[in-house]
Amino acid sequence: MADLIAKTPLDSMEAKTIGRVALVEVDLGVLTSIAPFAGQAKALGGAFKAAHGLAWPAPLRATGKAGARAIWFGKDTVMLAGPEPEAALNAYAAMTLQSDAWTSVTLTGADVEAVLARVVPVDVSAAHFKRGHTARTQIQHMNGSVTRIGADSFLLMVFRSMAGTLLHDLERAMESVASRG
Repeated sequence: MADLIAKTPLDSMEAKTIGRVALVEVDLGVLTSIAPFAGQAKALGGAFKAAHGLAWPAPLRATGKAGARAIWFGKDTVMLAGPEPEAALNAYAAMTLQSDAWTSVTLTGADVEAVLARVVPVDVSAAHFKRGHTARTQIQHMNGSVTRIGADSFLLMVFRSMAGTLLHDLERAMESVASRG
């Protein structure tokens, strides 16, 4: 019988730097989609804060930091990235394990906004899209999530099946920006 070996969506790729932008595959830990039951949103917010020390994010926002982050993921839905959700949350919300469904990368560097401008139809400039802002949007032609996690750093997520396409599209955008000097 063959031994199966778990691989990351991008097969633990080495960090890539093109021009003044670096692309790194990241392991966000456990990914759990959390959506409140009808009438339980307020109670869930309190239980979530008590269980994980994170505020329930407002629409288009993310809370926390690397290792424990809550990312708005659509109407009444949050993606908890990092820790396993506390069992106490089962009383307030439907939770779905998503760990194997997503590819996650960080894109960092001085030209990161110019690179994202080529693949994302959202204004991610620092004036409009500050640290902690997030959007469910298209990344090139893929459904994804874009979150600003630092002054020149973004977390991008797409479905695992699109990992190779994400890598290809980001490399092309990085090369385009780098070629302009």
